[in-house]
Amino acid sequence: MAGPDDVAVTGLGLVTPGGIGVEPSWAAVLSGRSRAAHDPVLADNPVSISCRVPGFDPAERLGGRKAHRLDRFVQLALVAAHEAVADAGLDTETWDGARVGVVIGSAGGGAETFEANHRVLLEENPAWVSPLLLPMHLSNMAAGQVAMEFGARGPNMVVATACASGATAIGIARDLLVMDRCDIVLAGGTEALLNPVTMAGFARMGALSKREEAGLASRPFDIDRDGFVGAEGAGMMVLERVPDAVAAGRRVRGRVLGYGATADAHHVTSPDPGGVGVQAAIQAALAEAGASARDVVHVNAHGTSTPLNDLVEAQVLARVLPNRPVVSSTKGVTGHMMGAAGAAEAVFSVLALENGLAPPTANTSRLDPRIDIDVAFEPRPVPKGIVLSNSFGFGGQNAVLAIAAA
Repeated sequence: MAGPDDVAVTGLGLVTPGGIGVEPSWAAVLSGRSRAAHDPVLADNPVSISCRVPGFDPAERLGGRKAHRLDRFVQLALVAAHEAVADAGLDTETWDGARVGVVIGSAGGGAETFEANHRVLLEENPAWVSPLLLPMHLSNMAAGQVAMEFGARGPNMVVATACASGATAIGIARDLLVMDRCDIVLAGGTEALLNPVTMAGFARMGALSKREEAGLASRPFDIDRDGFVGAEGAGMMVLERVPDAVAAGRRVRGRVLGYGATADAHHVTSPDPGGVGVQAAIQAALAEAGASARDVVHVNAHGTSTPLNDLVEAQVLARVLPNRPVVSSTKGVTGHMMGAAGAAEAVFSVLALENGLAPPTANTSRLDPRIDIDVAFEPRPVPKGIVLSNSFGFGGQNAVLAIAAA
């Protein structure tokens, strides 16, 4: 299935509730143990459960002065990007920065900074609002700061397609490489929306799990699922054209062969019950990859643990993938990293092919009887073939990546 438009994944970076780095994050999702806990920051909220990145000290990772001037969503992105660039073995001092792009997905930008300064405005004095409010809060600053960190002077953007943002960013990065607008793209997603206002909004709309036992709250495809668990994190990839990566002697960890993007045009939060947009995105990704439905060996599902999303996604998978590939939702472990989810899960898809292993879907003990797909309840073998990484967002925005082994 190799083709002239194959895009190589040469570097991976992760910062997730499973840990800081690719190895601890992968080990966490393979363990099948949820990282959810009651969050003291959300103690007064209707729902207090979240999945935070453990032991993340931005000053230690980035230096105190730099960390102080960055919102958490940018801090997470920079740490993940450093790991991905190092993994690719790139020398940012000697590369042609004008041919290096940055595309990052984020649904909410610097929400923590905005909320903190809004509190200052209301409770103290408008004159005390930070002059860094906008440079820290604006969504585009994730890509801008990554570009400044590495001297990447090519196309630079942040995309916002809600919880599909990270996958959308990787798809757009692929397009930039295929169109020869860049030679290298740092692509991924980042999110830090575990602030009280944002999470209260999710709770009020009924999107969050209300379970008291945090470790059992996120349970994708389970009959007793009742909502998602909010999470933070970042996932980054270094992407290059396959011939360029091979010529440079870089290790190809996987290939992004196809990208499908559609809109439901149905409802602000609920998926189209017929799954028409989701099906079209899957079919578009496979068509661009030059693959058929029977080439799909594994699906990293969007699988949020919400009643409607899981049912619609599962029904589409059952309809369009007749060979019943093994399906995992890593959100049972990590929670829902929102705009970062699609990027982190694309990294997990590459790792599933590298290791020949699909992660389990944590907490799914009783499959919803309306769901007829092969959900992984424990780590399962994955042969070579196509992995689909599905991501869907509020507003009916769908993004699907078709990923293959090196």
